[in-house]
Amino acid sequence: MMQEIKRFQVRGVPGEVVRLKFGARIVDYWKPQKGSDKLLIAHDGQNVFDGKSSTHRGQTWEMAQSAIRVSRELGISTPSIIGVWHSSTKENPWGRGKDLVPEKYFREGLEVHNDFAKIIEDKTLLQSDSYFREIFETIVPALEPDIDPKNTAMIGASMGALATLYAVAQMPQRFTTALALSPHWPFGANGLVEKTINSLPLPGTHKVWMSHGTKGLDSEYAPFQAYADKLMYERGYRTNDFISRVYPRSGHNERSWAKYLDQPLSFWLDSKTQTP
Repeated sequence: MMQEIKRFQVRGVPGEVVRLKFGARIVDYWKPQKGSDKLLIAHDGQNVFDGKSSTHRGQTWEMAQSAIRVSRELGISTPSIIGVWHSSTKENPWGRGKDLVPEKYFREGLEVHNDFAKIIEDKTLLQSDSYFREIFETIVPALEPDIDPKNTAMIGASMGALATLYAVAQMPQRFTTALALSPHWPFGANGLVEKTINSLPLPGTHKVWMSHGTKGLDSEYAPFQAYADKLMYERGYRTNDFISRVYPRSGHNERSWAKYLDQPLSFWLDSKTQTP
């Protein structure tokens, strides 16, 4: 059951963002005033629009502002945006990990790095599969039932990037572009890289973006991402449907991702990079 919590405005964004509740799940939703034929689904919805709910000192992705800017430059309609909040609370501190850790990979025996073992001490608590069912069977049908999966993208950073790549492997019919910023490969090291890349759809049907910076947590990602890139090319992905970028001096936070968000959005929205 969908329940409206409140509406609020964001500087530089026409109209209002609507905060909704689907059961226990909170969602922030913005739709362009003229409507849209495109949809962007974002993880960590706390950080997408609202600096007050953001987990990092008021930083947000400024996602709607970027989407408006890129769409205007391309001369196309601006996508609607659904920001899905994760489940972490004081009572459930590992809720985000339970939502976003690629469930099947770790249930099937993939080893998690010791630094992150606490998140999945009990693998039966992992819930990414039900999290994605909730998104695609409840939230999207309620908010944007008519948008074609071919015009739908998913975006996430860190664990949200891993979840995005997992979702496109598990539900390739639901969306066709996966935008994964700062994928947190150290969570499962090269085993996670291999499982993730080898599970992706065949090239030519979907588009995949991966990127990372060089500061903070992102400074650990280069060797894993180089291995991921190698595997992507071995699988047949090329620049029309796969881009991997490094952003020097960019870190692991919303402000850093917001600074270059225009580029993955352009990769998704520009018809010159569309898959058949």
